[in-house]
Amino acid sequence: MRRRVWGTAVVLALLATVAPVASARAAADGASEPAPLERLFDNRAVSEDARPGEADFDGSGGSLSAADLAGAGWTPGRALTVQGARLTWPRRTAGEPDNVRAAGQSVRVQGRGDALAFLVAATGGARGAAEARQCRGHERAEARRAEHGRVLDTGSSASAAEPCGAATGTGTVRYTNGTRSPYRLTAPDWRTGPLATKAVALPHINTPDGQLTEKARLYVVTVPIAQGREVASVTLPRNRDVHVFALSVRPESRGWTGGWAASTSGYTAVGPWTDRTLRLVVHTSAGGPRVRIRLDNTFASAPVRVGSATVALQATGATARSAPVPLSFRGAAGTEIPAGAQAFSDPLGFEVPPGANLLVSFHLPGTVTAAPVHRLAQQTSYVSEPGDHAGDGSAAAYTSTLTTWPLLTGVDVGGGPGSVVLLGDSITDGEKTTADANRRWPDVLAGRLRSQEEVPRYGVLNQGISANRVVTDRYPGDGVSTDTGGVSALHRLDRDVLAQTSARTVVVFEGVNDVRWGATADEVVAGLREIAARGHERGLRMLVATIAPCEGETRCTAAADAQRVAVNEWIRGSEEFDGVLDFDAVLRDPGSPARLLPAYDSGDHLHPNETGLAALAESVDLRLL
Repeated sequence: MRRRVWGTAVVLALLATVAPVASARAAADGASEPAPLERLFDNRAVSEDARPGEADFDGSGGSLSAADLAGAGWTPGRALTVQGARLTWPRRTAGEPDNVRAAGQSVRVQGRGDALAFLVAATGGARGAAEARQCRGHERAEARRAEHGRVLDTGSSASAAEPCGAATGTGTVRYTNGTRSPYRLTAPDWRTGPLATKAVALPHINTPDGQLTEKARLYVVTVPIAQGREVASVTLPRNRDVHVFALSVRPESRGWTGGWAASTSGYTAVGPWTDRTLRLVVHTSAGGPRVRIRLDNTFASAPVRVGSATVALQATGATARSAPVPLSFRGAAGTEIPAGAQAFSDPLGFEVPPGANLLVSFHLPGTVTAAPVHRLAQQTSYVSEPGDHAGDGSAAAYTSTLTTWPLLTGVDVGGGPGSVVLLGDSITDGEKTTADANRRWPDVLAGRLRSQEEVPRYGVLNQGISANRVVTDRYPGDGVSTDTGGVSALHRLDRDVLAQTSARTVVVFEGVNDVRWGATADEVVAGLREIAARGHERGLRMLVATIAPCEGETRCTAAADAQRVAVNEWIRGSEEFDGVLDFDAVLRDPGSPARLLPAYDSGDHLHPNETGLAALAESVDLRLL
């Protein structure tokens, strides 16, 4: 009997020691009950500047500055909308656990949408001082190449290759119907990752030996999920160099169609504006009975305050056709947009006609010295005298003009079938068109869609950026700059295409700037392939246009044209896109195929005139959309 009791006691003791191990293993295998992410936090990333030792983000004593985060508007518990996903910066004070090192934990996440959004950074890449210096040197060389207009070498291009120091892992999404789908997550390194894709960059890194004047980066990375299924939980990757601060499902923009959009092409000095109201003029493609606007503080290092905002139909100039109608932001008249984040206004019952000019006005009560802009608006907008004049129907207070679109990146309308997104360069952006006439080829295409019944009357979203390229950043992605050529098509794809309202089809029309500045056909093709693959992952229909001829323009040398022709040959034979628009064939001179047809040439031999742009729009087989 004693022997039997002793044996039972031993078994119970052994079970007591094994159970925690088994439970931990079950949790790592995702078999345990999914927990909210904050319950899994096991690492400290944020420290007070005076007490850097209270956090150790990377295992080497480095941490984020709480003061820098506050300066960017990233305060504890703050909800941030980035790339259409709403994420919450951890509600933690400095020195408390505020992120989880990914090790296969099962996280409770709920919702339906088109993607998972992770607020992440990796910490594996900068452990070795030599490797960190190499990565930073690599980044500086990349910035110099972009500044001087040279294409990056293969190892430096924005391609499918992982960024310097990135950490990658695979995880699983579980749905309420019992199904699963895998995903692959790549987190760029917090000290060496690309600035072009970061959500926010902070100016310092705290260490036990003192504060370093070095950029700390945080990223929002999205991965596709099964659309239409409700997410129940997510298993994190098994890579402890991946740190997750927040996680959510990016909702589908049901009930909305993109009526107008513009890409942030750079971050430039403005004004300065103190207590001024901007009245921006935008031309709608689709219309509807409701409206909302989107403001983006892209590339910024500090928050921007919007005191109030309105929408109205334009009569002439800055004069409204009737009294401007107030917009709200989560029930408030204004909003503060943290660095790198965006703000959507609340839905407003307001009839937006298709093909109409809207006045979108917003008051900036503070002092704004730099702002994210879309440079080539080809539209006259207005700046007021001091004061909140968003509600003015009169133009009297609007005494200055603008030829850029600061902060405003989208106008959505209620209902409709969804949107076609045009990813392009200056030819799409409207270079050489008449200001205020709305004769860009996307405008003509939108007019064709509105006047027919054969296919849905999609909204057309013009995401062209003058001087933009497929594989190279013109603007480095951080800091105030005079270069407004934007980050590469690859680096802006998530923000300017995948996160756009109700995107259905994408047309990619880029590459001439790449070959003009020395890119090879192989580099451009690799970039186009990646764009097609990433679009298809999100269920988008992907179309590609051939590159237009440009002989006679200074940089369109015979060598550049040979690369252009090679890219076009690949495009015409490619099965990686769902369709091809042969814009080269539309625009070229049959007698001299490397040149624009004289009737379509604006005079610089690179940009089509308005007749040529209209020919592009008229050549599109609408059934391809």
